[in-house]
Amino acid sequence: MKKLGIAIAATLLLNAIFTLFLFNGLKNSIREELAQQSSTAQFASYNQPVAKARLAGNFNVPEDFVETADIVTQAVVNISVKSKSGYEPVAGGSGVVISPDGYIITNNHVVDGGGKIEVTLFNKSTYTAEIVGKDPNTDLALLKIEAFGLRPLRYGNSDDVQVGEWVLAVGNPFNLNSTVTAGIISAKGRNINILRSLYSIESFIQTDAVVNPGNSGGALVNMKGDLIGINSAIMSETGGYEGYSFAIPSNLVKKVIRDLKEFGTVQRALLGVSIREVNNEIAKDFRLPSVEGVLVTEVSSGSSAEAAGVRMNDVIVGVNGIKTNSIPELQEQIARFRPGDSVSIEIIRHGKKISKNDIVLQGVKNEPLGKK
Repeated sequence: MKKLGIAIAATLLLNAIFTLFLFNGLKNSIREELAQQSSTAQFASYNQPVAKARLAGNFNVPEDFVETADIVTQAVVNISVKSKSGYEPVAGGSGVVISPDGYIITNNHVVDGGGKIEVTLFNKSTYTAEIVGKDPNTDLALLKIEAFGLRPLRYGNSDDVQVGEWVLAVGNPFNLNSTVTAGIISAKGRNINILRSLYSIESFIQTDAVVNPGNSGGALVNMKGDLIGINSAIMSETGGYEGYSFAIPSNLVKKVIRDLKEFGTVQRALLGVSIREVNNEIAKDFRLPSVEGVLVTEVSSGSSAEAAGVRMNDVIVGVNGIKTNSIPELQEQIARFRPGDSVSIEIIRHGKKISKNDIVLQGVKNEPLGKK
């Protein structure tokens, strides 16, 4: 009986040891599996944006945006517009320093119709600004303050911006100074019908970086800190950010601001055509290789287009080698030039691509350019 008890005890002990061994083995197996999953998740979250960045612009995404934010915040200012009596604030927004001697870009709607304009720099110094010029057609304005040694932003090339590229938006939403948000380029060449003037140009860069009231006139920059757009509008039913923000592309900004600085008004060039978007039916009827380009529905008498031999039913697909897949893109390209400048356009006629070179652009007739 005693031997039987010893045998049972030994068996129970062996079972306990075996059970403990299995438990430890299972625990180690679970730990290893979790470690592998965690490592995979970290790797995927690190490399996924890098892959996107290489597709977008062949550069490496930094681990954070500290360096870029430091560059940009020092060049973005807070703008406060007072009533014409000079006391009560009536509007506000942001601006971007573009020269060491105090030239600042902002939106026309930020400063239009107000009185005294005060600009507060990153170092909290405040200056009174003068309006050098305004352009309601692009919603841009140029200001000047009597300051020197400022740190400006350099222009980037907005034509090189690609969907999926990382960007930062910097401004003063709700009067909160130097607010930085990050996002990606969501689309290009957007027209949201927010500008109502006769010759308005809307070819916005769309981004999901958070932009709210007060960001207007602020900077949209790439990861190098180059200015690729001026934040201008949001699409919202509540008045706040809902995922859609729009910026004026820097190549257009650069031309308009140069005009305002030199002339006080914008020198507006025209091609002289009436146009419509190409849809699937038009692409089929005109034997287009794809659904892209802009259909010419009318050529104005005496226009640059007529002189160059552009005809009704031509489809414009490029200007100076840059594709124009939509009306906003074509309008933006032509808007970068002054009257008297020459451009080349690519058209498709009867299914064949034709180049029209050295087209001398005319200006807007019988209109005070830039100011209304």
